[in-house]
Amino acid sequence: MKLSIFTIAAFFALSMGVCAQDQETDSLEGQKVVLDEVFVSAIRVTKESPVTFSNLTKEDIKPRNLGQDIPVLMNFLPSVVTTTDAGAGIGYTGIRVRGSDASRVNVTINGIPYNDAESQGTFWVNMPDFASSTESLQLQRGVGTSTNGAGAFGASLNVLTDGFSEDAYGQISTSIGSFNTLRNNLKFSTGLLNDQVEFSGRLSKINSDGYIDRAESDLDSYFLQGAYKDDNTLIKALLFGGHEITYQAWYGVDSQTLTDDRTFNPSGIYTDIDGNTQFYDNEVDNYKQDHAQLLWNEKISDFWSTNIALHYTRGRGFFEQYKEADDFSTYGFEPIIVDGEEVNTTDVIRRRWLDNDFYGTVFSANYRKEKLDLIMGGGFNKYEGDHFGEVIWARYASNSSYQDRYYDDSSSKTDFNVYTKANYHLNDQWSVYGDLQYRTVGYKANGEDTGIVDDTFNFFNPKAGVTFDLNANNNFYLSYAVANREPNRNDYESGNPKPEKLNDFELGWRYVSTDVQFNTNMYYMSYKDQLVLTGELNDVGAPLRENIGDSYRLGLEIDANIRFSDKFSIRPNVALSTNKNVDFFIVRDDVLQDLGNTTIAFSPSLVAGNILNYTPYEALNLSLFSKYVGEQYLSNTDTEASKLDSYFTTDFNVTYEIKMDKILKSIVISGLVNNMLNEKYVSNGYTYLDSWSTPGNTFEVQGYYPQAGTNFLIGATLNF
Repeated sequence: MKLSIFTIAAFFALSMGVCAQDQETDSLEGQKVVLDEVFVSAIRVTKESPVTFSNLTKEDIKPRNLGQDIPVLMNFLPSVVTTTDAGAGIGYTGIRVRGSDASRVNVTINGIPYNDAESQGTFWVNMPDFASSTESLQLQRGVGTSTNGAGAFGASLNVLTDGFSEDAYGQISTSIGSFNTLRNNLKFSTGLLNDQVEFSGRLSKINSDGYIDRAESDLDSYFLQGAYKDDNTLIKALLFGGHEITYQAWYGVDSQTLTDDRTFNPSGIYTDIDGNTQFYDNEVDNYKQDHAQLLWNEKISDFWSTNIALHYTRGRGFFEQYKEADDFSTYGFEPIIVDGEEVNTTDVIRRRWLDNDFYGTVFSANYRKEKLDLIMGGGFNKYEGDHFGEVIWARYASNSSYQDRYYDDSSSKTDFNVYTKANYHLNDQWSVYGDLQYRTVGYKANGEDTGIVDDTFNFFNPKAGVTFDLNANNNFYLSYAVANREPNRNDYESGNPKPEKLNDFELGWRYVSTDVQFNTNMYYMSYKDQLVLTGELNDVGAPLRENIGDSYRLGLEIDANIRFSDKFSIRPNVALSTNKNVDFFIVRDDVLQDLGNTTIAFSPSLVAGNILNYTPYEALNLSLFSKYVGEQYLSNTDTEASKLDSYFTTDFNVTYEIKMDKILKSIVISGLVNNMLNEKYVSNGYTYLDSWSTPGNTFEVQGYYPQAGTNFLIGATLNF
């Protein structure tokens, strides 16, 4: 869908800003920190920091939380673009911020790294319904403040899980919707026992057929927590995780199929012995992930407090594939004679396994007195992973044996960082911010895709800024930050990748009053050796990247929360940007071509959103969500063939609460209509250069991920 600049201007004039998603407040002092937030205080920022950020609270998330993944629930934050393989927000979902994909968005849960250590991606499908155990989240755009885990090259997202509850409660939720979607969960808390101890938990089950053919999801998850508190101590022990079985939907469709049969899924397709087209019924991704966290905050004095956390994550699973007429050599099979003829290909069903452990510690100490807020912290984490493949059936098995592995690779990664950051108030108006981080990473791998890898990276990441409080309602900030980042596992498939470096400049203004919150900022992100998406995928559906030398992103972001009355408010946002590769070269038909300055792939120049919220009376809330994503390229070549059209979607959300005065405290009815105008849009895709079929004549081949038209979810929550 194409919109003129006048349409966009009208949209923004009606909306007037971006969705800050902050709690209502009338000055820049903001809200008081709740007790559980001490676990993320070392990596979160406030309006007194020269960092660009947005907050989402449990109350913001709750009305739309009917089973979709966290990235989808974040879709209306500034500069955010989301996508989903199955087309309806359940299953594999992805997020891009300022054009940077999920592998470049640093994610922590209670301050503990969540990005996969090797791919650097975040797989929310491994923790379905995690939004139901989220107290709040903060998205820092740009480099942000020093945190744990991989460097933030587009944004950092830190999630705080459920806080402890002083009162006992029980909650049963269910939701149903399009594509046979069914979500059930159960939550409980004992409340504080003896004013010190609380136990709480959640069990969830989600099933959905998906919009795309056979893109079913069968998802289970759990969350268990024990908490202890006294005047100076808060300790929390958490166990959470999930098990996902999703039918693969990562291949997309070509342009003709997109027109003729947009829900077609080529995954699992094969021809049986009678020549009939079939689809293998177990072409699935099957993965379990369990997390254990021990968090301890200690208030040592009126000025000093400390945090330490120990964590362990266990992941194991596989994806299963039917492969037709595959070469014996792939599996180490010897040719055999069948009916007098040599056979060296076979149909097989194979499983490609990942079995890994991730463990370590993060820590911080905070000194806060009068003008100085000082934080010292860091972390040490280690990843150990096994990658191996098994053939579980073959039409011709040759010399194979039970549980043979046709490849057996291993990898390990260590990640150590220390940082010191301080915010010092020079006077009532001026404050200065400094942040120094040293990070060292060691990565070893041996695999057919990576080759032999034994790399060590040492990074120094300084950050500095200044904040000026004009008065109680206005402040301005200017910051400069450096980030360095190591390649991920898939980057080694393309050769010998370099680490990348980012210099990030942010200039912003915030206005806060009782009824208006307004944020605007300009940014300039200058990259050296940026690893950008090429538009290609590898054989497991993971996007490939390559170093491109110099590139930059220049943008303006505006967001607001405007309350016209107790009943009506709007939360609009707009992000304008230009995203360029400088002097981009490409090899086409064995000729090196200089394409000049080209647009960075998957980087729309305009992203806008808005939330219109109307509460006619206390029990009823109506919200209209709008999202516009401008056209974007699938590759870095600026060709028309690789362009995704712009799109505009509108969702409608309603909640109604029925108060009770007995054992059942309330019933909350929720409804969500997604894409209510039935926009036929594509949110993601891929492209690659093909010269195999026509040697000497290279052309681009595209694949697309269509998203669902109008669809709905409706749910009910019983609160005890």
